[in-house]
Amino acid sequence: MNSFLETLAEHHAQVLTVDAVLHSGRTAYQDVLIFENRLFGKVLVLDGVIQLTERDNHIYHEMIAHVPMMAHGSARRVLIIGGGDGGTLREVLRHPVAEVVLVEIDEGVIALSQRFLPEVSGGAFSDRRATVIVGDGSLYVADAMSPFDIIIVDSTDPAGPGERLFSEAFYRGCLELLRPGGILALQSGTPFYRPDQLDDIRGRLAASFAAIRPFMAPVPTYAGGMLALVVASASHRALQPSTRTLRARFRRLQGQTRYYVPDVHQAAFAMAPAFVRGARPFPSNQPPTRVATSRPNNDSAPAAVAAQAQRGERVKAKTEA
Repeated sequence: MNSFLETLAEHHAQVLTVDAVLHSGRTAYQDVLIFENRLFGKVLVLDGVIQLTERDNHIYHEMIAHVPMMAHGSARRVLIIGGGDGGTLREVLRHPVAEVVLVEIDEGVIALSQRFLPEVSGGAFSDRRATVIVGDGSLYVADAMSPFDIIIVDSTDPAGPGERLFSEAFYRGCLELLRPGGILALQSGTPFYRPDQLDDIRGRLAASFAAIRPFMAPVPTYAGGMLALVVASASHRALQPSTRTLRARFRRLQGQTRYYVPDVHQAAFAMAPAFVRGARPFPSNQPPTRVATSRPNNDSAPAAVAAQAQRGERVKAKTEA
């Protein structure tokens, strides 16, 4: 029986049996492998790294989508960078949003996902509220004028086509594009094996955002079984809704999620500091010491204020045009 070997860290690998290869090839940007495994169902691999499986993709997609959406509570306009498989789009569209813009650089991933993994998007690409743009997400953020309530970066790891989506300049552009009270959410790798990646992302975010909170999602087919995600905002209050508030907001989603519930929402944040400290210690909700001087220290931090002001100018410019 054939097998697939994934190696993300020195001295560790995971192996999945390959019962049938559905697709093996290369798009304009990356190698794509789609195969069937008896335990996890269909598996999507990009550049040798597992992106999702039929059996556990809902955990990742529900957490990266519902955590920021529920924390905000009234998002009407959402931007998804990446996410060509459509899973995050599917989850965001469960909310009463007016528009969701998805920007994916690799048209091949969209096409292959709809052909071989249609259940992941669940028809989301046909929803009238969804606008799909094939293009570079970093350029879209730099050029866009109309603001968003939520920005979700559903990207690959910081290499290849996803590398630009992990820069300080990109995060600064996201802040400028968010409405007041807006939230940025992104995946931050597997912290057990790569604590430096989470450290670096939090440090880069800290150059623009006053509030940064990591949280965890248990995804069995990601290395170590645990994925780190981060939400960031210009306001600490935006990221810390009470459990009572979350339960009230969750009523509209009741019965539509398989993993996410308000208690899981809060537990994901409670688990993050201890998990991260076990790998590389620094205080919860604080960036590494080496970048602490660049972090805004309150909700009226100059970087956050300047970014919001610049966002206003961008919107004004478009209106006058």
